[in-house]
Amino acid sequence: MYHLLKPFILIFAAGCLSVSVQASELGPDALARNVTNDVLRIVRQDKDIANGNAAKVNALVEQKILPLFNFKHMTQLAVAKHWPRATPEQQEKLTDQFRSMLVRTYASSLTSVADYKIEFKPFRASPGDGDVTVSTEVSKPGAPPIPIDYRLEKTDNNGWKVFDVIVDNVSLVTVYRNSFNSEVRRGGVDGLIAALERRNNRP
Repeated sequence: MYHLLKPFILIFAAGCLSVSVQASELGPDALARNVTNDVLRIVRQDKDIANGNAAKVNALVEQKILPLFNFKHMTQLAVAKHWPRATPEQQEKLTDQFRSMLVRTYASSLTSVADYKIEFKPFRASPGDGDVTVSTEVSKPGAPPIPIDYRLEKTDNNGWKVFDVIVDNVSLVTVYRNSFNSEVRRGGVDGLIAALERRNNRP
C-alpha cells in the first residue's frame, strides 16, 4: 500500500498551506482542489525536483507538509490505548519520531506524483462540521484508479488539518497502530520510541 500512498499524500499536503490565509478562509474541499493543480504543475516543471535534488525536495516537504498535518493527533491515534500511559516527554518523542518517519518516507516519492491524475469527488459536509472527508480518485496510465480519502479536522486557530489518509479503504493510522502495538508489547513505550529512532536513523 505504501508505494501507492506516499505520492498522494504529498500531492495534497505540499500545496494545501502554500498560503496560510488560504488554510483559514477556504473550506477543506476548495483548499485541496485549488492547490492540487498548482502543486502538480510545480512538480512537473521544476527540473531540480524531477532530478531528485534532495535539498530542494526536503525543503518543500518541511515547508508544506509539516504545517498541514496534525502529527500529534495522528500519533495519538496510532499509539491508541498506550498514549495515555506515556509520559508527556514520551508523547513528545513519539510525535517527533512519527513525524520524521512520515516526512522521510514521503520525501523520497515526491518526483513520482507527476505521472498521476487526481479527480475530486463531490464533497459532502454539513455547516459546522469539524471532521470531514475529502474524497479523491487517483489514476495513472495503465493502472486502475485508486480511491484516496483525506480526513481533516477544523482546528481553533490553524484551519484544517489532516489526521488520517485512507487508501483503498485502508487507514494509514490503523496500519501504523497495528505495528506500534506490536512494538509496545515487546518493549513498552520506550521500545516503540527506540524502534522509530532506528528507522529514522537509517541512511
